[in-house]
Amino acid sequence: MQLKNLRWWVITLIALATVINYIDRQSLNVLWPEISADLYPDKTDDERKEIYAFISVVFVFSYAFGQAIFGKIFDWVGTRLGFALSIGIWSIATALHAFARGIVTFSIFRSLLGIAEAGNWPGAAKGNAEWFPTKERALAQGIFNSGAAIGGIISIPLIAFLSVYFSWQAIFILVGLTGLLWLIPWMILVKSPPKSHPWITDEEREYILTGQQNLTADEDGNTGEGYNPSTAEMLSRKQSWGVIIASAAIDPIWWLFVFWMPIYLSEVYGMDVKTIGIYGWVPYVGAMIGAWFGGLLAQNRLKAGWTVDKTRKFTITLGCLIMLPTLLAMANPGAPVTAVLLMAVILFGFQTAIGNVQTLPSDFFGGKSVGTLAGFSGMAAKLGAAALTSLVPWLTSGGNYTPAFVIGAALAVTAMASIWLLCPRIEPLKPK
Repeated sequence: MQLKNLRWWVITLIALATVINYIDRQSLNVLWPEISADLYPDKTDDERKEIYAFISVVFVFSYAFGQAIFGKIFDWVGTRLGFALSIGIWSIATALHAFARGIVTFSIFRSLLGIAEAGNWPGAAKGNAEWFPTKERALAQGIFNSGAAIGGIISIPLIAFLSVYFSWQAIFILVGLTGLLWLIPWMILVKSPPKSHPWITDEEREYILTGQQNLTADEDGNTGEGYNPSTAEMLSRKQSWGVIIASAAIDPIWWLFVFWMPIYLSEVYGMDVKTIGIYGWVPYVGAMIGAWFGGLLAQNRLKAGWTVDKTRKFTITLGCLIMLPTLLAMANPGAPVTAVLLMAVILFGFQTAIGNVQTLPSDFFGGKSVGTLAGFSGMAAKLGAAALTSLVPWLTSGGNYTPAFVIGAALAVTAMASIWLLCPRIEPLKPK
């Protein structure tokens, strides 16, 4: 049996895993007003926010170190088993949230969730590098990233709807089961990389392998594995640090909204869970459109003859410049409709940029090193997110979120600068 366009089936499944990933992680964020009222009836809003921030920081720290761990795991065991391990564990961890009874148990289950969910980013980067030629990678990454946005769109109203009929404990069990069901088509479809997959057509295999810049060819035309340095050698290259710093700067902007948007809408505009469900999905529509836009723009520019270097820098810069003024405008958004529309623009800019940031490991290195660099950059990204998350209760004391948004604007500038200064030319690197 052979399947045409198998690579698009693979990235669609990875995007679907990302949808499930975001439903799982957003459940706590949306349900927190109800959970905190149930578990901490005697606490003030600021005290409940501090507890939420602590649990969130535990998650992000676990996610950060899970990125480095799973980056190596994916390079060791491959994309197929790596994803199975990652989503299997995080689905069980999500279901375990139903049995949490306080800050300690929530932190334990949240930590397990963070470590396992961390595999999604390096796994997607590695899968992208394996299954797509260079000119299609930004679009493929955009499809993957749109999964995060679709997860955001679906999760907030879905969780709000489920809360009408089910307890918060039952909701965690239901969403946890969803990930385990995903494993069935994944294990059937993704049997091996394209070079040896029994269902791929000869035409698609040749198209993928000949279009991967980092594969070197010998005098007989046979492709090698590209430049795959040791971890120490990889970290000695300034380009690697450009990717790591850019990820550490830009990613906290996304998490600022993932973690705090429901709390922001509740605190600033007095919304309950059901009202948050009406408003909270809107910003993720902007994120979904941005993910597709960033990928299609990059693909269009490469087809028009632009270099990978010019294309990546242009798209990343454009995304950051879109975020910059809208983050500052959040200082005084006015009506809730205006606020969520501004958030939509911010997340549009973020997704425009991030898909091209995430393809940089495969632009610089061979396939056996992509997961490792993606893991390190992902770890840095989540440490940056943890740092900002831990500061939010202090920065937003009394319901004033302006300082958090100003810091977000500064981070957008930092991400842009790191790419321009530390990645003088985005192209396959060679041994020193």
